Amino acid sequence: MTTMRPISAQPLPANATCVFEGKLFSVYQWEQTLYDGSTATFEKVKRPDTVLVFATTSDRKILLLTQEQPGYNEPFVGVAGGRVEDGEDPETAALRELLEETGYTSDDMVLWKAEQPLAKIEWAMYTFIARNCRSISSTMLDAGEKMILKPVTLDELIELGTSDGFYERNVIPDLYKAKINSSYRKKLEGLFFGG
Repeated sequence: MTTMRPISAQPLPANATCVFEGKLFSVYQWEQTLYDGSTATFEKVKRPDTVLVFATTSDRKILLLTQEQPGYNEPFVGVAGGRVEDGEDPETAALRELLEETGYTSDDMVLWKAEQPLAKIEWAMYTFIARNCRSISSTMLDAGEKMILKPVTLDELIELGTSDGFYERNVIPDLYKAKINSSYRKKLEGLFFGG
């Protein structure tokens, strides 16, 4: 599978200069000509792309994770995911994050969404569905991660995703749509479990 990187609503121009480089975020600036002919300094932040993985099993469960991470006030429910490392494609990153955070892998992964959610941040987010996952190892969590596997049904995901405490905001509109539209729910079921 070759995944095309989505284009930002405000692409970083070729004349942008990096004025700050942190461990995760870099800040770019450039001179932008305005409608009246004057110029102004514009800025945009850049960060590594990320992946999210909705993992499903042969018994039609979706593997969510109850997570605690430093700096967050409360535990939250989300999915396996993380940064795409240098030289890594999104699919490889998704499989790596899935294995590290759940101990599961899949030979049947599909891209659900690819988007740049914020115009002022150069950052692509890839959301995958890994179907027919199987457990092959124990988890390999980072020192700053606490995660507990939370298998749910599709209906439980829809309910959880349309209430407070669900972290994966980019799919909430889809879950609401599935909640009120039975044909869309069926389409989502096919996407998650095949067939």
